[in-house]
Amino acid sequence: MSRRVSDLMTATPQTLPLEATLDEAARIMRDNGIGDVLVTLAGRLCGMVTDRDIVVRGVAESRDPSLTPLSDVCTAEITTLGPDDDTETAARLMREQAVRRLPVVDAEHRPVGIVSIGDLAMANGEAPGVLAAISKAPPHL
Repeated sequence: MSRRVSDLMTATPQTLPLEATLDEAARIMRDNGIGDVLVTLAGRLCGMVTDRDIVVRGVAESRDPSLTPLSDVCTAEITTLGPDDDTETAARLMREQAVRRLPVVDAEHRPVGIVSIGDLAMANGEAPGVLAAISKAPPHL
């Protein structure tokens, strides 16, 4: 029997409003040992910013991280899941979209979680858990 996304997602993901700056997102990522922050507008998901987005679309383009809003660098067109979707759907969408994480939203498109490729690997007991081990490893700060 298939598991639901809500069984393995990280609940209460880190979010910031669209007008927050790259500095704010980077600090949240550092302080929480994560590589992404969900971007919201009026509480609804409108994008995602990753550590790579900050580097490639922000710093490498000579944008001032203390002044550049997330709206300038975040990915707006993102694939999402609902908490009741099954893990096979999550894995298929990650493969099709070539992404490592998918936001989980409720019926009003408000973020309620995030599921990563590592979450799926740990749930499926990947042999012998190489991907799971990488996902569990503490960040290098």
